[in-house]
Formats: sequence, structure tokens, C-alpha cells
Amino acid sequence: MPTTWNANAAATPAAAPDLPEIRRISSSDLTWALAEGWRDFTEKRGDLIFLGLLYPIVCFVAVLFSFNAPLLPLLFPLVAGLSIAGPAVASGFYELARRREEGRDSSWWHFLDPLNGRSRIPLALLTLGIAVLFVAWLAVAYAIYQATLGALAPMTVGDVFGRLFTTAEGWQLIVLGNLAGAGFAVATLVLAVVSFPMVVDTPVDAATAVRTSLKAVRENPREVFGWGMRVAGLMLLGMIPAAIGLAVVLPWLGYATWHLYTRLVVR
Repeated sequence: MPTTWNANAAATPAAAPDLPEIRRISSSDLTWALAEGWRDFTEKRGDLIFLGLLYPIVCFVAVLFSFNAPLLPLLFPLVAGLSIAGPAVASGFYELARRREEGRDSSWWHFLDPLNGRSRIPLALLTLGIAVLFVAWLAVAYAIYQATLGALAPMTVGDVFGRLFTTAEGWQLIVLGNLAGAGFAVATLVLAVVSFPMVVDTPVDAATAVRTSLKAVRENPREVFGWGMRVAGLMLLGMIPAAIGLAVVLPWLGYATWHLYTRLVVR
């Protein structure tokens, strides 16, 4: 008997996998996640403080790299934009928090497990997406500089800092730069708040993880953006002095984001 070929069925793309259920959370869940993240950090601080120190070292290198006339416009965007990379950097902390939650060995050498296991490919794809956001932020920030302070006569390093707060172009740069930076920060939060811990936690592809993150934001917009404000405040505190505080803040937020994920997503 000949096989009947259904053209419509053949042309229909495979259905996207169902997304997990998302819980509705409250501000008390945000406080709980931060408290649990702090508890994880205090349990592991002796092993992992050196990992947190890598972040301020990268910030310092970025400052040295950009502290010359041609690259000076990228100084603040480079330092501020490094926070965009936070979700990717924190993936090891998600793994340690997951193992601790399951009662398994959570020694520091498991920090790199996501790079070697089933999470490797989706994690690489998500990190590539974050890298694209970072490069786009640098391009936008440089364009804003060129349209404002860059339109003035050639300046020395001292001139740039002097004119930033004393000229109309300087204030335009401050306002437009902060608005653009806030936009990229929101985009990173929306795309990454669930997706990175999810690919560490479950065998799921990057696209499904991103769709789940978007769903979580749609169902908890006030709480997720409230989380973003808390993260931004702690990152700002961690930058003082000389980004040394990030050695504490980054691991803390990594663990806390894992716990927020467990409250948002039914696993």
C-alpha cells in the first residue's frame, strides 16, 4: 500500500517544547533569596573569595586599557558594562548552590562543572548573546560620546573629566549614556534572570531557557525589576572602593539568583 505524504504536515515546524510553570512571587521572596545567597556565601567564602576577586581585577585591567586619549570614551562603558557579563560569570555559583541544595559535594572545584557537562552548549550560546549585548552597549556608548563631548575641540584626559560636568554636551552625555545603559541592563535582566540558572539546572536548550525567562518576567514584572534594582544597588556598593567589594557582592548575587530561580520556576 503506497505511503500517503501530507505536504501540510511536512511543512509544519516542530512544536516548541512546553515551558515550565512560573510561580507568582512577592518582595518577600526577593529578601529570602538574598538571605539564602548570603548563607551560601558565608558557607563557602574561604574557598571562593579568590573567584570574586577576579571581577575587580578585570575592572582594573579595563581601566588601564582605556586610560589613554583614544580609548578614554570607553572607560566608563567598559567598567559599567562588565555587569552585563555577570550572569555568565555566576554560572559556577549556580552549580555550587544547586549541589548544596541537593546535599551533594559543593567544593570549589565544581565551579567549572557547567563548562564540562550537558550545560556547555546552551551556556555557550547564552554567553554569546550576552557578549553581543556588551559589544552593542560599547558601540552605543561611543556613538553618544561622539555626538556630545566628542563634537568639541580635541581634549586631553583632564579636559574630558573637566568638561563632563561643566558643559551642556557633558550633561547630555551623562543623561543619554545612563538612559542607554539602563536599557541594556533591563535587556540583560529580562533575558538572563532565569535562563542561565535554568541551563545549569536542567537539560534544556538555550532558546527554551530564554523563553522561560521572558515568561517569568511577564508574570512577575514588578518583582523581577525590583530584583534588578537590588542587584544594581549592591553592584554599585561593590564598586566602592576600587571594585574590591565585588569580591563579596558577585558570589553573593550568584547564589541569590539561583535561589530566586528556584522560587520563580516550578522544577
